[in-house]
Amino acid sequence: MRMELSALYKLQDSISKLESLCSSENARTDLIQKYCLEISDILSILKPVLDKIDPEISPDEKLNEEVAMLQAVVSEARELIGSWNSLMSKIYFAFQIEPLVENIHTYSVKLCQAIASLPESSATSDTFLSIEKLEQVKYNHIKNSIKEASKQVESKIAPNPEVLAATSTSLNLSTNLELFMEAVALEKLKSKSDFDQIAPVISLIEQMHETLIKSTQPHSLRGIPIPADFCCPLSLNLMSDPVIVSSGQTYERVFIRKWLDLGYTVCPKTRNTLAHTNLIPNYTVKQLIANWCESNDIKLPDPNVLLTQNFPQIFIPPSSNSNPKPNSPKGENNNNSIPVNGTESNSSSTHEDKGSTGQSSSNNAANLASRNDNGLLESGSGVNSVSRVSTDSDVSSEASQERTNSTQTATPPVQTQQGSSVAAGTGTSGSSRGHIMWPRPSDRLVPRIVPSPSSESRPDLAEVEAKVRKLIEELKSDSLDIQRAASMELRLLAKHNMENRIVIANCGAIAPLVGLLQSSDPGTQEHAVTALLNLSINDNNKIAIASADAIEPLIHVLQTGSSEAKENSAATLFSLSVIEENKVRIGRSGAVAPLVELLGTGTPRGKKDAATALFNLSIFHENKARIVQAGAVKHLVDLMDPAAGMVDKAVAVLANLATIPEGRNAIGQNDGIPLLVEVVELGSARGKENAAAALLHLCTNSNRFCSQVLQEGAVPPLVALSQSGTPRAKEKAQALLSYFRNQRQRRG
Repeated sequence: MRMELSALYKLQDSISKLESLCSSENARTDLIQKYCLEISDILSILKPVLDKIDPEISPDEKLNEEVAMLQAVVSEARELIGSWNSLMSKIYFAFQIEPLVENIHTYSVKLCQAIASLPESSATSDTFLSIEKLEQVKYNHIKNSIKEASKQVESKIAPNPEVLAATSTSLNLSTNLELFMEAVALEKLKSKSDFDQIAPVISLIEQMHETLIKSTQPHSLRGIPIPADFCCPLSLNLMSDPVIVSSGQTYERVFIRKWLDLGYTVCPKTRNTLAHTNLIPNYTVKQLIANWCESNDIKLPDPNVLLTQNFPQIFIPPSSNSNPKPNSPKGENNNNSIPVNGTESNSSSTHEDKGSTGQSSSNNAANLASRNDNGLLESGSGVNSVSRVSTDSDVSSEASQERTNSTQTATPPVQTQQGSSVAAGTGTSGSSRGHIMWPRPSDRLVPRIVPSPSSESRPDLAEVEAKVRKLIEELKSDSLDIQRAASMELRLLAKHNMENRIVIANCGAIAPLVGLLQSSDPGTQEHAVTALLNLSINDNNKIAIASADAIEPLIHVLQTGSSEAKENSAATLFSLSVIEENKVRIGRSGAVAPLVELLGTGTPRGKKDAATALFNLSIFHENKARIVQAGAVKHLVDLMDPAAGMVDKAVAVLANLATIPEGRNAIGQNDGIPLLVEVVELGSARGKENAAAALLHLCTNSNRFCSQVLQEGAVPPLVALSQSGTPRAKEKAQALLSYFRNQRQRRG
């Protein structure tokens, strides 16, 4: 008998990958290096022991268990470090990584002890020495100190200055900008149920920020008091080129531009989501500062020099492999996921549309934004919403579309209050889940918000209505050229804001647009379907479009249109399917087969649109069999190749299909099980959750599939997931592990 060498090899491979990651560019920050060094200190002691394990030793259940536990926690640490980027909360990272470092240490000691207890081990003496060395390893962790200081701040007790200094030094939170970034990152985490320290930690950061400002911001120059409004909240110095952002706050131009370039879409001071990223010169403040400087013979500082001093080089724009900049052309989210919320809800959904007012338009819609003229989501509203669903398989998922403009529409410039013009197509990320939108892992790129025209330059709605009525008449013209031009104008009007969408629908444009879906002119057909897609952002319009018998014509476009028309048709069907009764109607109208065809043969964007639409349809039980029978599983399994950029989308649909026998058989027949196991081990947090859910259905309904899952080495990644996944992922992983144990006991 031999011990389970595959588990040992996996552990050694995980250690090697972690060491490689720690020496890579990902570990360039002092924060990452600190914890990488701690882990390396432990593993450098352990590795010689592992290298000397005799492959002929008798199997030992405890030894195998310790190997599996250590491999799981090393893999988890590697995933956490690999997903790090400099815009994430440093404190939250410390709270996550420090327990892992401690577990790596604990399991390393236990593993050495298990090895030393084996009588046939030739490395016993070295192992005892390694145990002694491991027990002498000490950490410089600050998690508990942060907790203590945070509670003191919340209790109105001044925290120990030494604790604050240690926190500032250990986490590199020593500058005004670093504290701003940490505060904003923590705000984003408010919805995380697994971080119960969020409120006191935010209070601590605010206290550290106030202390820093008091000690570093100049309140006078040569004894002359500096008016507070003359200083930039970011640079803490006099402003030479003050600009106003959409929140109404004024900043030094180069500082706020750098902030926006990093991918932030919130005002640093107010934490409110910015409606747009236009920077409007604040001529009044600039003149006041210039007069004050001249009167007091004071020279303004060079803002570029201050920027270099205050913005550490580590805060560079995120790479395309992790968090794309909001304005990157045709940005592809690295996960390309249909995220899973982990929230138990019964087909409830939220939709937030940020138009000119920035207000939520509804609470029951899909995550859909309008597309640009190349078939991407139109940028007019910056809509980004989240559809929360819970299928009858108890697998909760959320569907989302993510797009950016690749080409700006030739729309007139918007005049700012100061008279400077900016392109109407410029903008930045929207807001998701009613919170700040960030560049995630783990969880993504979003449609860009485009500023609505100011009240001074925006046409009155009555003028818009008159224009719409004229365009509707032109839609009914016998001239293809006139129809094409009118449908294009309505498409552009529908992308700009929610008011326009309401006016267009109220004027009766939906029915003639639906009629043009059957047009023999490809351009007219494409404009019509995209106009309907833009209009469908409004919930009432979703109902009106379906009531206008649009579903069958949309399927016609899906079957016969250009590639862009097909993509926009799929996206429109997804948007309409947010309404429960539409899921039934779309499924029964024959949409599934062409959607599956698009999933297999479409462009990358078309495949994503098809996957998202199929996901929404698969929530309705009756549609699951249709999707399987149309051959979707083979395409979904193919799209689990990371190179396709659709792993999370594919797994989310498969998790729904795994709830029926036909779906499970198709997954097994198309070799989906090894890939699902791989996602549990290496996928995103949400991908792991859905993969575990799919495997649970496969295993509990088929002994053959259960054996195959075990043969693929699913236990170690499931152990890791049961300890550190999302709440629902933990639940699924624990249920699977429990099922494996029960099966083993029955056989025993």
